[in-house]
Amino acid sequence: MRIAISSDHGGNNLRREIMQLLDELQISYEDFGPQSADSVDYPDYAKPVSEGVANGEFDKGILICGTGIGMSIAANKVKGIRCALVHDVFSAKATRCHNDSNILAMGERVIGPGLAREIVQAWLETDFEGGRHVRRIEKITELEQ
Repeated sequence: MRIAISSDHGGNNLRREIMQLLDELQISYEDFGPQSADSVDYPDYAKPVSEGVANGEFDKGILICGTGIGMSIAANKVKGIRCALVHDVFSAKATRCHNDSNILAMGERVIGPGLAREIVQAWLETDFEGGRHVRRIEKITELEQ
């Protein structure tokens, strides 16, 4: 599995925490920054992660900003992306099982690092159920046309 990860300035600390988790889990990732605490525009950081996942360069992506809202909105503008804004473990599992989400968005100002680590691990370890959910994913994809 190969992960693309990025944040804006509001998600820098949590991004570093999640990269540490990925190291612990021995999951390969590419960090798209930013590398400083200077204010940046989140769409600029959502774009390379979303495009990398959409074109198959990465299996999944993780985006973090202050609330996760801006990153999720920006990511979902890219064709082929199903980015889920998640702040609890149940939703992390559900969005993989039912929605086959390929990008996870979280907010550093909303959740702490311990919960974020649990969310990411659950999201990464949960498989898409398929079945009746495939039809629904296909309908979402039709909306992109």
